[in-house]
Formats: sequence, structure tokens, C-alpha cells
Amino acid sequence: MSGAGAPDFFYREAQRLGYVARSAFKLLQIQNKYKLIKPGSSVLDLGCAPGAWLQVACQSLGPLKNGGMVVGIDLKKVKVPSLHCDTRVQTVCADVMKLPRIQVRALSSQKKGFSVILSDMCPLVSGIRDKDSALSVELGLRALDLAVGQAALTHSDGSFQMEDNFDSSIACSDDNGVLQQGGHLLIKLLESEDMQARFANHCSERCHG
Repeated sequence: MSGAGAPDFFYREAQRLGYVARSAFKLLQIQNKYKLIKPGSSVLDLGCAPGAWLQVACQSLGPLKNGGMVVGIDLKKVKVPSLHCDTRVQTVCADVMKLPRIQVRALSSQKKGFSVILSDMCPLVSGIRDKDSALSVELGLRALDLAVGQAALTHSDGSFQMEDNFDSSIACSDDNGVLQQGGHLLIKLLESEDMQARFANHCSERCHG
């Protein structure tokens, strides 16, 4: 919302185009640039309420005949939006912070994991920037942990890659992440001055600790 409570441009556009939230445009922008989601992709959307990223993810799969799937998980019970979604989209009401990887992997096709993992998880905002940023980082780290498990290597620049000997076929192990080899992980964090450094430091500690 902007100004004296009047809906801003993206809010109005979301309503006009049938998206349940203006956050759809952020994922559309990223998808248009990087093409993370391809026809036939299996997509996991963490923190999927109210469903805008579900809509964009399903759209990005292309026609129904292309296959693929989108699974959304959220603390809230989320109804699959009627527009821009089809039978390839399903939602699960669960606490991502407590959900074992093996249960998340079981939601994927043939329990092989997901080719794309999106995290739009956001803490209840308190208005205290440092506190909100720290909570956002924790949620982001949980997404990373679910995605790569013990198979992440940290580089000096803060980037990550999967270990070369990672075996995605070992579905019975809860140490393996649910992101397929060569897959894409997108994590949205609340912005703050030290957010990037804080996230990188936490990641380094967890991967080497």
C-alpha cells in the first residue's frame, strides 16, 4: 500500500492479472531473467501463503502436457488459487522448521527430490530490524538445510555447490537434501545492512561445524 492507503501499482496489477499477491512479480522477474523453472520441473515452495509463487511456478511449467509439479508448504492452510494453477499444484499445511527431510522428499515425484526449491518464508515482523533480519536468516538457513543437507561445500565468496559424490538416489537417508543434483535454490530474505554477511557467516558455520 502507498500514500494515503491507496493500492500501489503492483497491487493493482496483481488484482488485474489474477495473482493473489503482488509478490508474484518478484518471482516473475527472476524467472524471466534466469529461467529457473523449466517445463517438467518439480518445484517446492516453502512458505507458500498466500499462493502467488505457486501461481508463477505453475505458469512457468507451461501447458499441462509438459508435466511437472508444484508443492507448497506453509504453517497456514493454503488453498490452491483458481487462476494460473492446475492439477499439478498441491499444498501441505506443516511447520517447515520441524519437518524432516525424508518427509519433504516423499512429497516429490518418485521420492527423487525437487529440481527447484523456492523459499519465501518470512517471520512475523516486529519492526525491530536486527531481530527481524536474524529471524529471516534462520528461516533461510532452514531452507538451505532442507535443500542440500550435508552435501554443501562453502566457497570463500560465500557461494555453495553440491558435493560431487552426492547421491540423490539414497532417499532413505535424512542427511541428504531434497534438491536434485544441478537444481536451483532461491531464498528470499528480509533486507538489512548486514543481512548478506550474516547469512554467509551462518552458512559457513553450519557447513563446516
